[in-house]
Amino acid sequence: MSTKKQGFSTKAIHAGQQPDPSYGSLSTPIYQTSTFVFKDVAQGAARFSGDEEGYIYTRLGNPTQTALEEKMAVLEGGEAAAAFASGMAAVTAVLLAMLSKGDHVVHTSALYGCTYAFLHELAPRFGISATSIDTSDLQAVDRAMQPNTKVVYLESPANPTMKLCDIAAIAEIARSRGAKVVVDNTFMTPYFQQPLALGADVVVHSATKYIGGHGDVIAGLAVGEKEFIDEVKMTTLKDIGGTISPFNAWLLLRGLKTLPVRMERHDSNGRAVTEFLEQHPAVDKVYYPGLESCEQYQLAMRQMSGFGGILAFELKEGYEAGVRMMNKVKLCHLAVSLGDVDTLIQHPASMTHSVVPEDERVRAFITPGLVRLAVGLEDVEDIIADLEQAMS
Repeated sequence: MSTKKQGFSTKAIHAGQQPDPSYGSLSTPIYQTSTFVFKDVAQGAARFSGDEEGYIYTRLGNPTQTALEEKMAVLEGGEAAAAFASGMAAVTAVLLAMLSKGDHVVHTSALYGCTYAFLHELAPRFGISATSIDTSDLQAVDRAMQPNTKVVYLESPANPTMKLCDIAAIAEIARSRGAKVVVDNTFMTPYFQQPLALGADVVVHSATKYIGGHGDVIAGLAVGEKEFIDEVKMTTLKDIGGTISPFNAWLLLRGLKTLPVRMERHDSNGRAVTEFLEQHPAVDKVYYPGLESCEQYQLAMRQMSGFGGILAFELKEGYEAGVRMMNKVKLCHLAVSLGDVDTLIQHPASMTHSVVPEDERVRAFITPGLVRLAVGLEDVEDIIADLEQAMS
């Protein structure tokens, strides 16, 4: 049966995976090997030349990794996918494959700290420049485009402010200027948002988060056209070496099977916690695209099918009140990352986004009092009770 006719949950369970032909194992085996044996010299030569498909060395590909990549390509609606050792390995491999000396990147101002550091500290060493703007403003995107702009890099929703980008409109602007659009889809996953269908060229994920879903793996993924993904695999993945391990690829396969049911629960819990915070007298503002009061609510409804479990908020008494609250939580864990079954809370300005210069944080509305909450899968009444006692 064609996967195009199947529902998302069916694809999440079956795409890329068949019972193992050797022994009938239902679960895809973990091919925990560094190298693969050739039957003769001719076969080895044919595989190295690309005349014959097959495995050579796990840095170049592995059957467990292949199953993951095939599943992820189907879920994102792309032609092909590549798996990496971390989300940042995916981000840097994709960007370095797209960019050369003298090229320019336009990117979302509220950006994950390490992505910002790569674009503004490491990339300039290779003659690549970057401009940080509010990509929710289409006129600002248009103004920021330069003759040498090759990539528009988006986070939507942005980390940690939850600000959205109009992916389809930005893709049109980029295409008219000969640039490509890369979207970090970590927060929404392909279950709630599919940027390729909106016109993006490449989607990247920190698969550490919702794709794995259990806080026990570090990994990354990229999805796009087969020609480009093949180029990444044979250049910036192969030669820089951010290779995923077979065991971690297997953990992601396992996580993806339950992605739809997990995301539904993250979403329902996220909405309930948002409603609680919005009405709490100690809370000044809540940032969540599912709020009807959010100025981007209509855009969220147009390009997303759900809102997920990530939100941010500010307390009326500011930074000190936030510190007191985060130090008092008991059920929620004070930790970075997100997408785990556990609820995690953290302070972006001093943690995940501390590498971003202060003036840039202010411009991106990452204020000293901003708290990011990654709502988990616990009973939502217990999450709310913990936040209530911590703010009391």
